[in-house]
Amino acid sequence: MTQRLDQQVASPDGMRVMGNVHQYVTKSDLPLNLINLVYLRVSQINGCPYCIAMHWRELMKGNVPSAKLMLLSVWRQVDGLFTGKERAALQWAESLTLISQTGAPDADYRTAIAQFDEKQLVDLTIAIGVINTYNRLGIGFRRTPEGLNVTVSHPQSASIEA
Repeated sequence: MTQRLDQQVASPDGMRVMGNVHQYVTKSDLPLNLINLVYLRVSQINGCPYCIAMHWRELMKGNVPSAKLMLLSVWRQVDGLFTGKERAALQWAESLTLISQTGAPDADYRTAIAQFDEKQLVDLTIAIGVINTYNRLGIGFRRTPEGLNVTVSHPQSASIEA
């Protein structure tokens, strides 16, 4: 399946606003690798090939160990690889991304607020919201990963062609 439309062309002002929110998040006092870990995990949950490829590349540039990238989808089962702050951020990200199922439980909030101050937690929540919006744009308009010969066949999967 080919890309349905180019959101940058169709709504440059809307995409500029989205970019401004993303820039705000990346300039917050949250570590950039933490933001990208959250972005990658949320993108994995939502099944956005474009965002998965982008944030995987960003984490590689940030010298995140390959084991973290490989085991991110099963972070709850891996002891010692993810810091307490990363675990709290990933738990909060999953809770909010799957909010219709989770309702953002008090336990997840308590875990997050124990690791982040109030401003950081709001900024993290903004980051989670912005990547969920970018995922919906990428999936909805079938945006494919740049630099890969990929055909998006379904919003939850992609096939890589040799």
